[in-house]
Amino acid sequence: MEQEIRSILEKLGEDPEREGLVKTPERVDKAFRFLTAGYSQSAEDIVQGAIFHEKYDEMVVVRDIDFYSLCEHHMLPFYGKAHVAYVPNGRIIGLSKIPRLVDVFSRRLQVQERLTMEVAENLQKYLEPLGVAVVIEATHLCMMMRGVQKQNTKMVTSSVLGCFRDEDSARNEFLTLLKGVS
Repeated sequence: MEQEIRSILEKLGEDPEREGLVKTPERVDKAFRFLTAGYSQSAEDIVQGAIFHEKYDEMVVVRDIDFYSLCEHHMLPFYGKAHVAYVPNGRIIGLSKIPRLVDVFSRRLQVQERLTMEVAENLQKYLEPLGVAVVIEATHLCMMMRGVQKQNTKMVTSSVLGCFRDEDSARNEFLTLLKGVS
């Protein structure tokens, strides 16, 4: 990848041998490998050994999970917060595994809609809860830096499965909890 970055710098009219750019290809290579580390991880590896039997059957919400991703259309960052809920069906998951699951999918070239669905579907697949709800709100630099150049625009996506799709009360409770508990 370093050679391709050097080539891009040259095509932009830059001198890759300039003092400030000499190590840029190496730094960009490392940055992109970190930002796309989700390709070398799997949801199964994340949740393996972290699902526990428990009779708890009320909603579990993990909100304000910071994430960073790259849009697959422009390879520019989008970032924001993910809010994830599930209603256990005899099994719970270790608390840190939900943010890690968000990271697995956000650390890939993405669109926000797919990211939202992948988190929800994988939590549903491995935990088998009564329902899953995921809301992601994000700021997209591709909209801020280029194109329409709208600085304060946020995109909000949701994916609701099981009881969150079928029951207004579960969905409403989740939305209320997103606003915060007094």
